[in-house]
Amino acid sequence: MQASNSTRAYGWVARLFHWSIAVLILAAIVLGLYAGSLPQGTQEQMQAVFSAFSTHKTVGIAVLLLAALRILWTLTQKKPRPLHPGRRLETLLAEVVHWALWIGMVIMPLTGWLLHSAAPGEFSRILWPLAQRLPGVPEDAALAERFAAFHELGWWVLAGLIALHVAGALKHALIDRDGTMARMAGDPGRAPEPPAAPASMLPHVLAALAGLAIWGATAAVSATLGAEEETAPAAQIGQAAASGWAVQQGSLGIEVKQAGSTVAGQFGTWEARIDYDPDSRTGHVAATVDIASLALGSVGDSAKGPDFLNAAAHPTATFDADIRPEGEGHVARGQLTIAGKSVEAALPFDLVLDGDTATAKGRMQVDRRDFGIGAGYADESTVGFAVGISVDLTAKRQ
Repeated sequence: MQASNSTRAYGWVARLFHWSIAVLILAAIVLGLYAGSLPQGTQEQMQAVFSAFSTHKTVGIAVLLLAALRILWTLTQKKPRPLHPGRRLETLLAEVVHWALWIGMVIMPLTGWLLHSAAPGEFSRILWPLAQRLPGVPEDAALAERFAAFHELGWWVLAGLIALHVAGALKHALIDRDGTMARMAGDPGRAPEPPAAPASMLPHVLAALAGLAIWGATAAVSATLGAEEETAPAAQIGQAAASGWAVQQGSLGIEVKQAGSTVAGQFGTWEARIDYDPDSRTGHVAATVDIASLALGSVGDSAKGPDFLNAAAHPTATFDADIRPEGEGHVARGQLTIAGKSVEAALPFDLVLDGDTATAKGRMQVDRRDFGIGAGYADESTVGFAVGISVDLTAKRQ
């Protein structure tokens, strides 16, 4: 069998690319579905999830690399002529499916890599010694969610295209019995000689545009679905009417170690009642946090689940503390209650006063084991013990 294509059949190089990529795409789909279906309770279960997603991502990168090589090879080759040039609509539809598959086998692993690059932390590493992240892609949880929305919808589109492609092949093999399968599988010498037909670029151009339109529509639908799921505003900050200072804007962040990598997130909904006397530099703060509002990259749902913060049983966390001066800064020291357990905690923070406006920035670190969080994760190989909590807010005197 020759390496190059002929007017009758594909050469062995094109066949190797075709069947290798087909097997890897199916493997990636199966691995992705399998990883998404795994339980995420114990440490061993989470390790299994990480491993499955790592394999899924690695297979996806292999598809991307092989697809790029296949495209380069195809650009140097002739394409076997259509067996039924008179069936114009059927030939055009087959060409559209082929173009959409070609685009999909590039865009799906690429968006998966973009999702991996944008997700905070390093959730399930790609199993290779090269760079994990694409250059120029910021770590941004919202951006990662948009890529995830496309990737999740895109696999349905890709699966549908594969089904159409297989259905067409079966039609040729079982109904038409025209030897089409011999062009990509079996003995190329048995492939039928296609009839001569006038060459025209128009059907190829129309098919390519239709393939692009399919994936453009996928991107538009996924963007719409993602926009409907987003909460606006990103942070909802409440304020008790009797408070001396009203929070105008701010963020409440959390930082954990997952499989040795730092993952950062934020609570979207919280409120703070703040009383503070600038003359004595003393006061009091009472904060309440909505646990269900946590966004923590790819592991947000797990973090809010029963093995960790358990938002269903303990929907809020609180921090009730007295404010005292400490050196050049301040410290809020009191009771931090998470998952129904209270622990003495101290939040050092810097405070800048500008008239009736105050800006405060602080950070504290707690041990999740003190709150009984992640009790099934007895070591730090999957989830670290230390949890960083950061506050950055601006308040105005009432």
